[in-house]
Amino acid sequence: FVTVPDFNDLTFPPGALYSRKFTIEGEQISLQVQDTPFVSLEDDTDSICCQEQINRSIYWADGFVLVFSITDYESYRLIRPLHHHIRKIHPNANIPLLLMANKGDLLRARQVSSTEGLQLASELGGTYYEVSARENCEGVHEAFQQLCQEVSRMIGSCNGEKRRGLHLVRPKSPNMQDLKRRLKQALTSKGKSATTL
Repeated sequence: FVTVPDFNDLTFPPGALYSRKFTIEGEQISLQVQDTPFVSLEDDTDSICCQEQINRSIYWADGFVLVFSITDYESYRLIRPLHHHIRKIHPNANIPLLLMANKGDLLRARQVSSTEGLQLASELGGTYYEVSARENCEGVHEAFQQLCQEVSRMIGSCNGEKRRGLHLVRPKSPNMQDLKRRLKQALTSKGKSATTL
């Protein structure tokens, strides 16, 4: 589960669902990453405003990657309320968490210090990584690999009893759902305009 509050410079469509298969410690893992844009703080509060799609993604997730930009303090401020929102949906679960600070290559524009990131990760009970997705994808790969190892250990320690969320059907890509909705709206509006002529 990924949240990217500062996704404006990314080339992939926001809200996308990514699937990959890879091997960790001899076991094949199927990884689904749900990008979750459009999360924002409500007016002058510590509550977040998000789409229902994000709540569904939070419900089925087995691990969380919370991403902020070191060049955008507002994206950092969003992490604590988002984590609080996740804990409302999973109040008793011990779900692996990774706090990732992106844009580590833009040190001159830094607004969030490494110390602040480390303190927040400690407070939330997660692991902290500071990366540059643009210049060093190896750091991102290493962070995701560690999270997947933690998720794998957590699932393995359930002694055959899977967490409730593991039985849920994973959502379809929100982009495809959005395309279907827009197509249906376009067809409906064309039908209406044709009948009014």
